[in-house]
Amino acid sequence: MTAMNIRKISLFTLFAIFTMTIVSCQLTARQELCQGYPVYHGDDLGVNYTPEKTIFRVWAPFTEAITVRIYNQGHEGEVLETLPMQQDVQGTWLLELEGDWKDKYYTYQAQINGELKMEVPDPNAKAVGVNGNRGMIVDLTATNPLGWENDDRPELSSHADMVIWEIHMRDFSIHPSSGIENKGKYLAFTETGTRSPEGHKTGIDHLVELGITHVHLLPVYDFYTIDETRLDEPQFNWGYDPKNYNVPQGSYSTDPYDGNVRIREFKKMVQSLHNQGIRVIMDVVYNHMYDATTSPFENLVPGYYFRMNEDGTYSNGSGCGNETASERAMMRKFMIESVKYWAQEYRIDGFRFDLMGLHDIETMNLIREELHAIDPDIFIYGEGWTAGDTPLPEHDRAIKVHTPRLNGIAAFSDDIRDGIRGPWWEAKAPGFMAGQHGLEESIKFGVVASTEHPQINYPSVNYSDAPWADNPLQTITYVTCHDNPCLWDKIVDTCIDCSKDEMLDMQKFANAIVLTSQGIPLLHAGEEIVRTKFGEHNSYNLPDSINQLVWHNKDTYRDVFDYYKDLITLRKNHPAFRMPTTEMVQQHLRFLDTHQALVVGYHIGDNANNDPWKDILVFYNANAHGVDVELPEGDWTIVATKFSIEETGSTVEGFNNTQNGKTHIPDRSILILVDKASV
Repeated sequence: MTAMNIRKISLFTLFAIFTMTIVSCQLTARQELCQGYPVYHGDDLGVNYTPEKTIFRVWAPFTEAITVRIYNQGHEGEVLETLPMQQDVQGTWLLELEGDWKDKYYTYQAQINGELKMEVPDPNAKAVGVNGNRGMIVDLTATNPLGWENDDRPELSSHADMVIWEIHMRDFSIHPSSGIENKGKYLAFTETGTRSPEGHKTGIDHLVELGITHVHLLPVYDFYTIDETRLDEPQFNWGYDPKNYNVPQGSYSTDPYDGNVRIREFKKMVQSLHNQGIRVIMDVVYNHMYDATTSPFENLVPGYYFRMNEDGTYSNGSGCGNETASERAMMRKFMIESVKYWAQEYRIDGFRFDLMGLHDIETMNLIREELHAIDPDIFIYGEGWTAGDTPLPEHDRAIKVHTPRLNGIAAFSDDIRDGIRGPWWEAKAPGFMAGQHGLEESIKFGVVASTEHPQINYPSVNYSDAPWADNPLQTITYVTCHDNPCLWDKIVDTCIDCSKDEMLDMQKFANAIVLTSQGIPLLHAGEEIVRTKFGEHNSYNLPDSINQLVWHNKDTYRDVFDYYKDLITLRKNHPAFRMPTTEMVQQHLRFLDTHQALVVGYHIGDNANNDPWKDILVFYNANAHGVDVELPEGDWTIVATKFSIEETGSTVEGFNNTQNGKTHIPDRSILILVDKASV
């Protein structure tokens, strides 16, 4: 149905069509596009400001009327203007306001089936007032920090070169030992020269020292569960409860009441990280909203943006009470335009999709295509699963097993994660790192980054009975993230009889496997300084005392930090550990038959990926005792043990080198050897 036809039909007919369409949209068991809904093809949805005129355009087909209310402030206060919108093309409504309306606030209110819906900002709002209940008319150019026009994304030769560090905004700086002034704020990432009381680098200087290439920020769009009018009171949430997708979260700014401030300070954060050579990844949660019933989506176009069960209730594949319908044309359009907006206006360098399995494959591939046109190095990855069943047909889901159908998009490997640490659902169930037998094939599967390799016995892999990545760059290799226990707490749970020194060995060992495996490594922030959450496995709303990084730990566990730093340097210096294609891995990486349980060994040969080292041997020993292994023929020197990493092949103090074609691997440790001619 065209917009011209909508204008000509009677109000009675409009009600009838609207009612029938909503019912069919809500009650269909198959998630087809809602019939009868026009698709808007323009690129100007939302509020577009110039000093001469502000134009409002919102998509809300079959709505009887929409009113725009203008306010002086983002909460409370009297209405300045109440203005009717006019129906326009392809299901949109339009209002043009002459004059300069900069920094005024607004809401939409729709009338549907004779009922006045809630006042809401539009889904495309780019600025909001406190708590995100009113949109704001913003001059985005006025929010640019000094030098923003010269901001460049840091150089990235290949996604294979990435090392991701995942952090929550408050955790980064909130503890007194951070030495950071703007604690819990975007501006914390702009402070250089910060130190812990013991004199160690903290904050952004710590990240540079560690050597990571990308910071993955847990949700930093505007979310529900922090009351921005009460920031003097303790509040915490991870932010997986979306409210306004295209606006930075206000509680991380120095003034959540002024919609300009959060935008400007967010840009300053990105600019600062870029200046330090670090790219920025944003955690996005398009799969559900905190409260569907109060969302702009539902108050403007009821029953369209969310998948429904046959009884008219919201489907719940997210486990959060509702799930969005990415396969529908206007939700797909919204997602595509939203990520493009963050990539262009804020220069975000990557996106991590929460519960990516709830999105359809076509939408994800269209997002990849659009971001590729902006910058081919923008990286996309996500959770290749759902939290529950969904009406979206399994064939269409962007789940892990469908990764080969996702073009240039990576998925988290729960195979290597739980292979190393043990299953997520049982705290005390050990993994390979704590000596659990039978996980060697899962470790090998992680080493080749979920790709096809002739030496993998796939039926013995913990979760996958076949390769699921077309190439190593489609696999996120990790052992921990914000979900479930942090590494130290999992070690405490699964290594009950271990001494503290033995547990610290495992703290090194687990991510040594990650950083020497193929794929793209992701580190949970603070593992390098032995972070603990005191046994809490789901800290999404727990206080800072549980979630914060305690920077005193960098002094206490300096050797662990240095070990992580040296592992990252080793990976950066040696491209054999970051091969970009499956063919290259198959050609150059060969697993060794060690004839021992809890030992995995492999050889990378022939200057793989133009590595200066011709031949490399890597061993992982998860036994609680040292083991001797036979070496392939050659003249080998040790470059890495659990004690230190010496790329020049210097002898590690107190550690014997190779003898008589054998070497000794200490308990719970990695051992790397290279041919002597290469060092």
